[in-house]
Amino acid sequence: MTIQQQYLIHLQLPLSGMSCANCASRIAASLNKLDGVSATVNFALEQAAIDLASPDRLPEVLDSIKSQGYDYGSETIQFQITGMTCAGCSARLNKMLAALPGVISAEVNFSIEQARIVLVPGAQSPAALREQIEALGFGAKLVQGSASGRRQQLLEREAQEAATARQAQTRVIVSALLTLPLLVGMLAMAGLFPWHLPAWLELLLATPVQFWIGARFYRGAWLALKNRAANMDVLVATGTSAAYFYSLYLLLTLGMAASGQLYFEASAIIITLISLGKLLEARARRSTQSAIRELMALRPETATVWRGEAWQSVAIDEVLRGDRLRVLVGERVPVDGRIVSGASELDESILTGESLPVARSEGDKVLGGAINRSGVLEIEATTVGEDSSLSKIIALVESAQMGKAPLQQLVDKVSAVFVPVVMAIALFTLLVWYAISNDFAQALLAAVAVLVIACPCALGLATPAAIVTGTGVAARHGILIKDVDTLQKAHAIKALIFDKTGTLTQGRPVLASWSGNGEQLRLAAALQQASEHPLALAMREAVGQEATLPQPEAVEVRVGAGIVGQVAGHSVAIGNGSLLAQLGIDQPQQNEQAADGATRVWVAIDGAVAGIAALADTLRPESPEAIATLRQRGIASWLVSGDAPAPVAHIAAKLGLDGAFDSVLPAGKVEKVEALRAQTRGLVAMVGDGVNDAPALAAADVGIAMGSGSDVAMETASITLMRSDPRLVADAIDISAATWRTIQQNLFWAFVFNIIGIPLAALGYLSPELAGAAMALSSITVLSNSLLLKRWQPRAAHGPASNPISKEA
Repeated sequence: MTIQQQYLIHLQLPLSGMSCANCASRIAASLNKLDGVSATVNFALEQAAIDLASPDRLPEVLDSIKSQGYDYGSETIQFQITGMTCAGCSARLNKMLAALPGVISAEVNFSIEQARIVLVPGAQSPAALREQIEALGFGAKLVQGSASGRRQQLLEREAQEAATARQAQTRVIVSALLTLPLLVGMLAMAGLFPWHLPAWLELLLATPVQFWIGARFYRGAWLALKNRAANMDVLVATGTSAAYFYSLYLLLTLGMAASGQLYFEASAIIITLISLGKLLEARARRSTQSAIRELMALRPETATVWRGEAWQSVAIDEVLRGDRLRVLVGERVPVDGRIVSGASELDESILTGESLPVARSEGDKVLGGAINRSGVLEIEATTVGEDSSLSKIIALVESAQMGKAPLQQLVDKVSAVFVPVVMAIALFTLLVWYAISNDFAQALLAAVAVLVIACPCALGLATPAAIVTGTGVAARHGILIKDVDTLQKAHAIKALIFDKTGTLTQGRPVLASWSGNGEQLRLAAALQQASEHPLALAMREAVGQEATLPQPEAVEVRVGAGIVGQVAGHSVAIGNGSLLAQLGIDQPQQNEQAADGATRVWVAIDGAVAGIAALADTLRPESPEAIATLRQRGIASWLVSGDAPAPVAHIAAKLGLDGAFDSVLPAGKVEKVEALRAQTRGLVAMVGDGVNDAPALAAADVGIAMGSGSDVAMETASITLMRSDPRLVADAIDISAATWRTIQQNLFWAFVFNIIGIPLAALGYLSPELAGAAMALSSITVLSNSLLLKRWQPRAAHGPASNPISKEA
């Protein structure tokens, strides 16, 4: 496969049957050997991210997964079919659907006129399937599509996981009950109990534990060895089998005299403890995955749409752009849209991290997934399906969680040789102990302890568990991190360049001061009704009673100078000094661009200057705190803008920035990023919100887009802040640092368990039972440490985002 390989199809494929991180590495290695395939497998998420050069690569990918003994998930899509006239039509349609790439099975029922298609998640979109059906001359209406299909798949997977967990819990309880009497043997061997269990009873209790409860380890070991690899199951199966069969050998050769010399309890306790550890590990893994489940739960299954002169409840996938929808109090907004009627307060906390409900009224945008807290709304759908904000958030979080940090690549290399090395150490331990002590039983126990304690699970979970939890909690607080590379870089940022307009400022001018009286301002605002210039809007908003303003007449816009007209019998002119000169009006001595950065315009009424209006793009209330927080962290903050020097210098001075660049064109912003990188000799981030910021966002080491900005900026940036609060920049750096710190801690503990545990076991200081407990503890420690990230809260004054999901979803 060449470096220029183009991947056209991306799949997120749920996997089942993996027992440890080596399984994930083995699946990924096998898939990456296939031509036209690039794959990453995440053990913590139990998911594979697969890129295909063409659709015909998919069967080979699925066969590879199956041949290694693992399984993959599926989704179901249903269509109501019209135009079928006989059973031959349904047979022809069935054959076509079944032959499509990624389709596992297809059933077309002529009698009920429905098609049910089971396919690999993401392999075919509902729209593509509908086009294929319509190309054969039939009509197709979606019954269950991608949004509801994915949610249904998620619910089915959760139900399956719950059933598997209940089954595993039952097995652990049974295993513990069978193992408990065997502890008598341990106490007796230690001299703490006066008698031993009969040898035949030990065999009777240990056998079901070994071959029924422990069957999963034998299956996993067989699959691994069949694929010429080794994993945790090989270590556990080898170690417990050695203890069990050696005890069985003694029982068969010595008979009842073997009582007190058997090690059935060692194998049974190991299997019980490891099974308990895997049960707790699975529960913790599901907790790290909660972010995606919660985001998926935000999407309603139905929406109330105006169709056929009446309100109708339709499937969410049937909502089209431009549809009029009704959202009642307590309901979730089905899709992104614009309010056409009504006003309410919306809870957007899970989408933007904003803890308080946000007031929305006619003309405002609303996000799909937000909860309507007060009034009834009617909205017009603007983006639907996979183009919606919620779908993009889910895709971003999934993409980030599937990535591999550079440290994980090192771990993968270690894991690939880890099990064979441990097997060699165990064999060496057995031979050395036997040579020194001539006691095979003691040598065997030391070797078994080495095999059992050396589990690669903790190593494999160390990085992905932290990444999954960290990116998930960041998303809850309105910080979307695109990939692992960004997560790694963000905490090392040395300098930040902020765009001015819309990032540190409100992005629109307001009337900062007016030197005339109220009636004169009212006449000026009335004339400005004929203009949509931002300065005109600011003057009208300052009056706040546009409905009562008189209408202007004989309006004339003079480009580059201002506007003139008649209002309520008065001649009104608004503009700069050039306009006053054109009209022959004396101009008082006053700078139109003062040091405070405000733009000043003259207002003349009936041929005389009435006053001067100072209009300024004011700072966001959060900007001073945002810059102060970054300064405390030792991060330099710079300003870049296309504006004139005076307003840029005023903003920079007011915020105490380290520097500012004014009169910079979009292409010049890239140059400023590169210059600052050379000056600081560190990582530089760019924060912006407009289309003109996109090149600089891409050129920076970390691009940060404000969520209120353009789609181009958000797609170019590597971090998206879902609300226009510059304090989130410091929070994004903080969660990056917290996640990276957790990864390092996890790897430290994972390596420590093995670096200390294996020598202790080899030297005979750890019994196999203690080794089994330590092995289970290592994975739980790593996962528990990762879950501590869920407690992370933004340090900025906006406070923690509430999480309504548990109550509302």
